[in-house]
Amino acid sequence: MSTLSIVVPAYNEERSLQRCIERVLEIESPDLRLEILIVDDASSDRTGALALEMASRYPQVRALRHERNQGKGAALHTGFKHATGDYVAVQDADLEYDPHDLTRLLQPLLADRADVVLGSRFLWGGEHRVLFFWHSVGNRLLTLLSNVFTDLNLTDMETCYKVFRRDVIESLELHEKRFGFEPEIVANIARRRLRIYELGVSYSGRTYEEGKKIGLRDGLRAVYCIIHYNMPYAPLWIQFAGYLLVGGVAAVANVLAFAALALVLPLSAAVVTAFVLAASVNYWLCLHFMFRHRARWSSLGELAVYAGVVAVACAIDLTATLALIREGLSPVAAKAAATAIGVLLNFVSRRYIVFPDHRPGPWAPS
Repeated sequence: MSTLSIVVPAYNEERSLQRCIERVLEIESPDLRLEILIVDDASSDRTGALALEMASRYPQVRALRHERNQGKGAALHTGFKHATGDYVAVQDADLEYDPHDLTRLLQPLLADRADVVLGSRFLWGGEHRVLFFWHSVGNRLLTLLSNVFTDLNLTDMETCYKVFRRDVIESLELHEKRFGFEPEIVANIARRRLRIYELGVSYSGRTYEEGKKIGLRDGLRAVYCIIHYNMPYAPLWIQFAGYLLVGGVAAVANVLAFAALALVLPLSAAVVTAFVLAASVNYWLCLHFMFRHRARWSSLGELAVYAGVVAVACAIDLTATLALIREGLSPVAAKAAATAIGVLLNFVSRRYIVFPDHRPGPWAPS
């Protein structure tokens, strides 16, 4: 007999929680034992009381609680830590997904064909409530962006239904506390080159009046998470394309700062000050969108190495700017040309000196 641990994150779900747990319990069988972990994320309604009541009524149910609201991802982290089953699944308390589909999702794992199985709302697997065209477009675009970075051909990256071998979920390093959990975990399983399957599932979405919580802010966070958790392991050409954006923003900051500072400072001082300001912008963007923080160095060591690289690049930038001015270019045009040259030098220095990371990504050959 196998045991399936089902983590149910719940925040203000008093209307559907009891019915959800009763539906989940229906899938227990002589061949499948259930462990249901309700994680109450500091609900302000009766969700916590209902969780405790069901834990006292059903031996399969355990109730866990956060003292302050932290988000769906944080609730899942708590549930994963307490799971003891052979396999671990996620079930939202709002019953948008049919728990009976979990038995189908479990089959590739039981047959040892998969390490992770995802339930897709966009593959045919049962009835679907018709709602929100633009939500479906957004989900498909997020899935496409994720696939570009992970080299997977998923159809529904943002799906709630994910079933894992327990040793797999225990081995993943997860940070996202809200809905960024989905792109983060997909980035993790892609990088580990796990055996991933998709099956179509039923979907009965809710309206906002019925309690749906995800919004535009979560979609923007998903874009950020796709880039943040995948970019350090992407192929070099994708990293360089990304750095053109990061470096471009820093370059614009460099030129604009120089144009303003040149009005009040000597030329050389304006060049150096603008470069340092732009380098600070560049470092922040690199940490958030490009490279893995502390890939080789400690935080202090990374800053020291970065400062050394910036000092060399600044000397090159100053030399190039002054040389181009002597050749007849205006100060701003000379600075822009020197900055363009610096973008390539900056990418190489950051990729191979400041943030070196040689762990293989999903694109690496087996």
